Amino acid sequence: MIYSDFNGKKLSALGMGNMRLPVLNGQDNQIDVETSKKMIAYCMEHGINYYDTAYGYHGGQSELVVGELLKNYDRSSFYLASKFPGYDASNWGKVKEIFEDQLKKCQVEYFDFYMFHNVCEMNVDAYLDPKYGIYDYLIEQKKNGRIKHLGFSAHGDIDCMTKFLNAYGKDMEFGQIELNYFDYKFQDAKGKVELLDKWNITVWVMEPVRGGQLAKLSDDATAKLKAARPDEDVPAWAFRFLQSFPSVKVTLSGMSNMEQLVANIKTYEENKPLNDAEMKLILGIADDMISKNTVPCTGCHYCVSKCPKQLDIPGLIKLYNEAIIAGSGDFIAPMALAAIDKDKQPECCIGCKSCEKVCPQTIHISEELKKFAKKMGRV
Repeated sequence: MIYSDFNGKKLSALGMGNMRLPVLNGQDNQIDVETSKKMIAYCMEHGINYYDTAYGYHGGQSELVVGELLKNYDRSSFYLASKFPGYDASNWGKVKEIFEDQLKKCQVEYFDFYMFHNVCEMNVDAYLDPKYGIYDYLIEQKKNGRIKHLGFSAHGDIDCMTKFLNAYGKDMEFGQIELNYFDYKFQDAKGKVELLDKWNITVWVMEPVRGGQLAKLSDDATAKLKAARPDEDVPAWAFRFLQSFPSVKVTLSGMSNMEQLVANIKTYEENKPLNDAEMKLILGIADDMISKNTVPCTGCHYCVSKCPKQLDIPGLIKLYNEAIIAGSGDFIAPMALAAIDKDKQPECCIGCKSCEKVCPQTIHISEELKKFAKKMGRV
């Protein structure tokens, strides 16, 4: 196992994410405890010492199961991470109640790593609002030693992350972002890494294979990768991509079966970052995937000046593209739409097509916004 240095700690470069544990009967809140127990044991035997969970994972069951399984190991042999569930507005005023409950569920006296969960457009103002006391309470727990390292996870855009960091950046030790070769450009993960580097905040990675989407590619893309690295499997390329970033210290993988776990641990027996040619290859494959599956908006904003409803058309199309790519697993688009004014939603397009007359990409914008609204169940 490769290890990363972080404030005097040796962290396994591959962390066990506990959002996608094996389940029974296809029910997300019914974790297969026996299989999970075997997986945790394999992790411990093969050097993984970082375990990530959260209040809402598996319908609230993840913390319970992870706590029950990890209690069998010496507390100094693993690092445990959890998060405050600010993605749910009903939790904003319950930081103390929830934090205490999490410690009990996990059967620990402290969290090694703790995060503001899912900083995004929908909740950033609540996280920053002193009336909820979220920041003050978590800082107090850090001073009391019940949180060893404080950070945040984010699915928001760079402006949202910047807003959060301008308020709390001086206290953030690590930032957990969605980083993979597909989202490097698609979600501007490149810019997010640069932002965290600017703040001297260490990078944690989630969704390294984008929920499994990068574990299997087209035959053409697979052939290109095999030609470049004959001994490397397709999923391993996603991890080698991440090994190419010095500021990435921990990569979390939500492994849901033993096969995935064994394969990923094998990958992390070596540090084999991509060279320039390989980086160009993998990003080119991502560009090809994006161009074939999304609306080709370049964000020029010519359309906005012609829209009588003053819709942020490029922003809406960006969210639509996210919804297209993510498919049934999409949560970012609905989350972002919830933070947009009701009169600026995709269904507010009146179909006048004034925007289409100035679109350099000749996109049928009114049709795409109608499709987006329908996909979101708004029409």
